[in-house]
Amino acid sequence: MIYHILYTFHDQFSLLNVFRYITFRTAYASLTALLISLLLGPWLIDRLRHFQVGQYIRDEVPTNHHNKAGTPTMGGILVIVSILIPTILWADLTNLYIWLAIASLILFGIIGFIDDYLKVVRKTSLGLRAREKLLMQGLIGLGIVGALMILNHHGLYSTRMSVPFFKNFTPEMDLVVLGMSTFLPLILFTLIVIIGSSNAVNLTDGLDGLAPGLVIIASSALTVLTYVTGHATFATYLDLIKNTYASELTVFCGAMAGATLGFLWYNSHPAQIFMGDVGSMSLGGAIGTVAILIKQELLLLSIGGVFVLEALSVIAQVSSYKLRGKRILRMAPLHHHFELLGWKEPKVVVRFWILGLIFALFSLTTLKLR
Repeated sequence: MIYHILYTFHDQFSLLNVFRYITFRTAYASLTALLISLLLGPWLIDRLRHFQVGQYIRDEVPTNHHNKAGTPTMGGILVIVSILIPTILWADLTNLYIWLAIASLILFGIIGFIDDYLKVVRKTSLGLRAREKLLMQGLIGLGIVGALMILNHHGLYSTRMSVPFFKNFTPEMDLVVLGMSTFLPLILFTLIVIIGSSNAVNLTDGLDGLAPGLVIIASSALTVLTYVTGHATFATYLDLIKNTYASELTVFCGAMAGATLGFLWYNSHPAQIFMGDVGSMSLGGAIGTVAILIKQELLLLSIGGVFVLEALSVIAQVSSYKLRGKRILRMAPLHHHFELLGWKEPKVVVRFWILGLIFALFSLTTLKLR
């Protein structure tokens, strides 16, 4: 909005030329998101307490978590609003990639909101069933796939896959059968990335500040990746699948980092508010969508390495128990395992942040290791 209003007059006022720079708008989108999150946080916490929207704790979690019962939840609403407003203010709204990222953020947020709402109404830690979540996430994923196909038809999206460490190996995701494009690999791969990303962040959101801190790291890494992907010189130098439309996502990712940083102010230990599924699912869905749009789906495994470990720990624990009748961890997800080993909650969180930062930095180094 600000971009469209002010940049219109750049011919009359040369100073307004600064609004055409992605870096300038990204910086201000991040600051705007941070300020909105910080300023609206106390008001939202008060409103959630007034309406008694508190967290319900599962019986099977470590005992030190039971004193968190009643802490205001659904704070992800604050994160979503703090991302949307700066994005609308500072991004080029004629860019379809921006609207696809926004749609993913909102739609996955709606699923999380329904899940959180059911928990509050039922006064239990159980919301939507797993199959119900997967069905709704799958429908959103199919919608995103449909949008990608339309973009591809108009030459705005590549169906090739970028593979880390290999600059000349970019397999085509458009499977041709009997002379017809089926897009079957693209459909399956997109669903796995988006649904997996949303649920991985959701599973990680179990300790004060853990998921928000890791989202800040991941979104910051994606901010760098979106910028270099859309920059002709950098993309060519780094042998990336160049896409000038992807550069505008830098503003969105910057807003996501700023909004989550502001939320972390209130979610750090001891948390005054939890983001709930409305926050974790929306952020995870948005991260997955951005990775797909910039063709860094495989690198997302490294960028969100801690999220992946958390998700795999749950899969391994459930599989082991069903197949062998034994657990391989004291408790899943992984962060609870370390709690039961005697680590204090802040220590688990900070060490997971450090690990997340290592994963993100490693991911960025792979851009040149090709």
